[in-house]
Amino acid sequence: MRTTYRRRAMARPQGATGRSSPPCRDGFRGRTGYINPVGTALLLLSVYLACAVEAVEALTIVLAAGVTRGWRPALQGVAAGLLLLGAVVAALGPALTVLPLKTLRLVVGGLLLTFGLQWLRKAILRASGDKDLRDEAAAYRRQVAAAARVTSSKKPFVDDWYAFTLSFKGVVLEGLEVAFIALTFGANQHGVALAALAAVAAVLTVAAAGVVLKAPLARVPENTMKFAVGVMLTGFGIFWGAAGAGAEWPGGDAALPVIVAYVLAVAATAVWVLRRRRAVWAG
Repeated sequence: MRTTYRRRAMARPQGATGRSSPPCRDGFRGRTGYINPVGTALLLLSVYLACAVEAVEALTIVLAAGVTRGWRPALQGVAAGLLLLGAVVAALGPALTVLPLKTLRLVVGGLLLTFGLQWLRKAILRASGDKDLRDEAAAYRRQVAAAARVTSSKKPFVDDWYAFTLSFKGVVLEGLEVAFIALTFGANQHGVALAALAAVAAVLTVAAAGVVLKAPLARVPENTMKFAVGVMLTGFGIFWGAAGAGAEWPGGDAALPVIVAYVLAVAATAVWVLRRRRAVWAG
């Protein structure tokens, strides 16, 4: 009996104690293959919304250039901008994935906090009335007026250099920050392709809407989307940054929704305080 029991114990795989061993959490995916659906959903939603917001702003610039100066140079600028963003992603993506896990989390957490707090600060100021809301229709009119005043100049393979550079800068400047966000999210979860898929889906959705409407997407709740993106980026930055610094969150990945909810509560409180201050000063 004892010999049989010892043989069974020796044959039992390491870690098998009659209970399922907890997954090892590296990001949201552990070596056991476990994926936290809540964390993955928040990640994809953050990347999608961030890309959609920036794509809406880039669409306004491209529409102004195309309608005012001509579609061929404007689309050439879009293509050149997308090629540059693709090169940045292709160069930085593999470099991030080879970093040690703790270093990667620390770097990712710092970048997301930088982006997230910047987005959140502006969103809080807009929601409280201390900063004007983003108006795509007004931005479109300003871009059209500015483009109409500039004289055209030709370059090799480009009929209108101003339209080309306007579209190129719009795509690159609006897309570069989103490319970093998608890269950092994907690298930490070892799923750059998944984050890139969410980014591409957002861009295609906005582009399709722009082709159909042939007008800036003024009715998109852009300011609300920026508020949500700022909250989620800040929450992810706190979660991953602390983990990279060696902290262990109670409940592991389950702490992430709690952190996001806490950031949302703090941001909502800040909006309320600023509104109250404005009301007192106005009275």
